[in-house]
Amino acid sequence: MNQKPRKKILLITNHSYMLWQFRRELISELMKENEVILSMPFVGHEEDFQKMGLRCINTDLDRRGINPMTDLKLINTYKKMLKQEKPDMVITYSIKPNVYAGLMCGKLGIPFCANVQGLGTAFQKPVLAQFVTVLYKMAFRKVRTVFFENQTNAEEFRKRHIIPIEKQTILRGAGINLEHYALQPYPVNDKVHFLFLGRIMREKGIDELFSAASRLHKEGFSFMVDLVGFFEDEYKKQVEDLENAGIVSFHGFQKDPRPFYAAADCVVLPSYHEGMSNVLLEAAAVGRPLITSDIPGCREAVDNGKTGILVKVKDTESLHAAMKNMINRSETDRQKMGLLGRKKMETEFRKELVVAETIRSLGLKKEKPL
Repeated sequence: MNQKPRKKILLITNHSYMLWQFRRELISELMKENEVILSMPFVGHEEDFQKMGLRCINTDLDRRGINPMTDLKLINTYKKMLKQEKPDMVITYSIKPNVYAGLMCGKLGIPFCANVQGLGTAFQKPVLAQFVTVLYKMAFRKVRTVFFENQTNAEEFRKRHIIPIEKQTILRGAGINLEHYALQPYPVNDKVHFLFLGRIMREKGIDELFSAASRLHKEGFSFMVDLVGFFEDEYKKQVEDLENAGIVSFHGFQKDPRPFYAAADCVVLPSYHEGMSNVLLEAAAVGRPLITSDIPGCREAVDNGKTGILVKVKDTESLHAAMKNMINRSETDRQKMGLLGRKKMETEFRKELVVAETIRSLGLKKEKPL
């Protein structure tokens, strides 16, 4: 019997970290029946991918710059690479690969699918939004499907007439690996520990968090806010002052967040915008109640009042009330919320389900989940 020929799939991204953290299960599944190649800047994790058996192409890319000459060079790099590799399908992640590799795939007649993992600030500023809209319209003219992590972002692309609904696939983010993020026993702490995990910056709602925590401290409540992540320079003194006051404990960036989830009574993320917050999925999988903004990319992870509390975005008063509510709840009640959150992850966000749906939408049909 003749063996079915393996398709060549080229994945293009602007950074290896997110792909390694959240997509390696998908990549492993794709590798079972296809040759998978990865294009990215070599700034970390390339050796991890190579150990998986992937061939990696070092692709120089300025993630945030908008220098026309630099971007033109990137377009030419993609064109040359696509002509040389001749992939059967291309899958892109993040805005520059989506747009520039997408343009070249369309021009060369190569099937491709793109991932929009969040709108970020691109659609917050009117002039930039118009420019990005035009680029996306051009790039996605011949796209097979675009994966979104929440319904609202997909609606934004329809409203701007970038792509029609039949070319959209809504996923539950990247899903959550329930074995890696296993349910952990609820901690026994002498006071409630709130965990904020992420970059300490304005867009993550850190101003509101610090204001709410300072007010609760003045009101005499016993609690601690554990901060895990890098901070922007402008917050250095504020973090130090809050730490000296006994309001926060700063732990810096951590490669493995699981011990911090396990030690937390509640995870708080008052973000301004998200594609789908992996922090919330991880925290819920471990069995911790959540406090987060009632926005796309956050609200999907929470059954309000059952697995956590949704708060108004950019609203210190709402966040203060939610944190006070969580402090005043019994340990048993908080633990029950966490267990319900874990069940929600098992039924709605399980990694295997998301991987299977992704492969089906790529046209690489998979009859049943792993």
